[in-house]
Amino acid sequence: MNQYFKYVWTVIISVSFTSFPSGAQITHHSKVVKTVKPAKRMEDNIRQFWFVMLTKGPNRSQDSLTASKIQEGHMTNIKRLYKEGKLKVAGPFGDNGNWIGIFIFDCDTKEEVERLLSTDPAVAAGRLLYEIHPWYTSSSGSFASSKPKPIN
Repeated sequence: MNQYFKYVWTVIISVSFTSFPSGAQITHHSKVVKTVKPAKRMEDNIRQFWFVMLTKGPNRSQDSLTASKIQEGHMTNIKRLYKEGKLKVAGPFGDNGNWIGIFIFDCDTKEEVERLLSTDPAVAAGRLLYEIHPWYTSSSGSFASSKPKPIN
């Protein structure tokens, strides 16, 4: 086997079966061949969000025109909170039960979530009630800490 292939196999075997500390370097004859970056574990990126369960409120007897205006305001508020990067997930349940929908907020405190919920016309009108719970997941993908990219 020529020297080049012998060297390549030695490096492959070394990299495959060796754990390197953060920033470790593989060298060959005083030449850096590769810098090994530490693997980022998903659990190192876990952070708290706020899960909100929306349920039927006590005041659902509005006429259809009023209920429609409240729903329109509810949707406008959802879009605003999403654009601000505060609301990561929003959606209804489809089974016509007592659970109406969910929100997942990216906020520092429960009080901030409560303040944002008070801007929702459906909550203000009593059509929706809510429960707030701390919820944890990886801060990546849909849950990255940033404002979302505009949807065309």
